[in-house]
Amino acid sequence: MTLLSRAEAKAALRRMRREPKPLSRPVVVAGGIHDPGFVAPHVARVLGSAITGSDSIISVAFVGPGARTLDACRDRLIDAVQKTFGPTDGDVTAEVDVVGYSMGGIVARHAARQRTEGRRLGIRRLFTISTPHRGARLAALPTLDQRKIDMRPGSDFLAALDADLAAANYEVYSYARVGDLVVGTENTAPTGRNPWWVVGGPLVLSHLGAGHDPRILADIARRLRGEPPF
Repeated sequence: MTLLSRAEAKAALRRMRREPKPLSRPVVVAGGIHDPGFVAPHVARVLGSAITGSDSIISVAFVGPGARTLDACRDRLIDAVQKTFGPTDGDVTAEVDVVGYSMGGIVARHAARQRTEGRRLGIRRLFTISTPHRGARLAALPTLDQRKIDMRPGSDFLAALDADLAAANYEVYSYARVGDLVVGTENTAPTGRNPWWVVGGPLVLSHLGAGHDPRILADIARRLRGEPPF
């Protein structure tokens, strides 16, 4: 087994900047639970116009009083897509690819679910980075944050997401770094699947640094460009 090195990934990103390609569809980067605007905008910049030759990429943060539940985060994500890429007549937004960092991947899956009222997110491909698909280790700690409660391993919310994923019409690509003590590397892909992983940093930094890892971002960029992944 040969592991992709940081040097190789950085070289690939430089090559893509020199030879940009247009996106097949808009890209939305969904941030993590406590990301005030550092990780998601960075991911958007790396995957944005410098690499894909397109400005059709936005980032969405889930901080503040209007994002205290996963339902509220879902609505914020859908509203951002509607406002940026135009409203649709049906019950599905414009088709997008989504890159979800940590909780952002859960929000995207929630936003794509069928609803009795309101639009759902029209995802074509979902790329997740350190997302607690099977729950987050630290979510088990005492908390009043309903988002964390819903992201506990074995929660009813996650069980409902898994039940809906079987009928979902989008692809999921999961990435992780080894040594993730926040989520747990083993939790970063939907049930029955495995993530693509790279060796991370020490302790908690393995999770926090995943959105800046050139190996993960280079592979996502190649997939967005329609090139063979690493």
